[in-house]
Amino acid sequence: MEELLIQNGKILTMGPQGTIENGQVWIRDGKIAAVGINLDAPNACVLDAQGGYVLPGLIDAHCHIGIYETAIGFPGDDGNETSDPVTPQIRGIDGIYPLDPEYGVAVRGGVTTVATGPGSSNPIAGTFVAMKTWGKTMEEMVLSSPLAMKMAFGENPKNSFGRGGRMPVTRMATSSLIRDALYRAKEYAAKKDRAQGDPAKLPAYDQKLEALEPVVRGQLPVKAHCHRADDIMTVLRIARELDLKVTLDHCTEGYLIADEIAASGCPAILGPLGGFPQKPEVALQSLEAAGILTRAGVKVAIMTDLPANHLWYLPIAVGMCVGAGLPEEEGFRTITRNAAEILGLQDRIGSLEPGKDGDVAIFNGNPIRDLWCHCTATVVDGVVRHQEKP
Repeated sequence: MEELLIQNGKILTMGPQGTIENGQVWIRDGKIAAVGINLDAPNACVLDAQGGYVLPGLIDAHCHIGIYETAIGFPGDDGNETSDPVTPQIRGIDGIYPLDPEYGVAVRGGVTTVATGPGSSNPIAGTFVAMKTWGKTMEEMVLSSPLAMKMAFGENPKNSFGRGGRMPVTRMATSSLIRDALYRAKEYAAKKDRAQGDPAKLPAYDQKLEALEPVVRGQLPVKAHCHRADDIMTVLRIARELDLKVTLDHCTEGYLIADEIAASGCPAILGPLGGFPQKPEVALQSLEAAGILTRAGVKVAIMTDLPANHLWYLPIAVGMCVGAGLPEEEGFRTITRNAAEILGLQDRIGSLEPGKDGDVAIFNGNPIRDLWCHCTATVVDGVVRHQEKP
């Protein structure tokens, strides 16, 4: 039985126990066994946090790690299948390279879980994956696949297809393609229901519609790439129309329509933050957005959107939002508990609670307040995968 006792740290559990000064985290067989003070774990190996901040392993709720490989260009770029604007049958799990060096960068930055998958060229791009950042194969690293169906609105599909005169040339056409595919999937699902398992009555197999069936049944959420307020409202309109589960990814102008988003009940995953606005639809990006949306009642996570930013940039992005009005406690939640809940993985990750995965990030200070702060140790599934030498 493998045991690890993390001690001498400020434990930010992000759960019901709150913050525990000079606390301990006891991990046994890859799961958290207890969190508290003076825990009885005589057989555990000890990891000294040296007075640092002890957090749940950080979560990047939207990036493209492994599917846009590090520094090799086209041979390692598997993010966008631009031969067809509608590709729900594409599975991110089949295009991710789990040995990409960026996973090591993530671990050294305290990031233990990521949501990764196709890019945003296609109106419907295929499925995302949730995975740990340590391992050799997707089979040992994956937490959830499929995690969500990626769809994209706004500039990116127009630029990828419309410039060449291919549909979609307009935002209207993007929405039309998405609606058409979803309504056909709804009809496909209805035919399967009416068949009641009779092979003679089942509709002819269709790979695209099979992939979209769990979406229209409400079993698989949509990850909707949307920046501008009008595109966000289009996402919400389609979601209401077809009763879809949706997360608003990027949501750059969401703070301008915060009440409408709050009323929808859809969470927002903001980012990438702090970069130069290289296209018109991010011109109104604001670091105040996270605070505004949170105060309106929207559940918020923050992403890196790698390759836009390295994954270790997560706490810096949060810190900028905290400096612009986001409460510090909520800041920590955007890359831990909130992110886990938005991804539907709160039973395993996002907080330091008994029974959850033994994923922990230790920093030598407050990672969202101190620019010089860095990750001194990272634990993934109860095993120390990164530790600075004393």
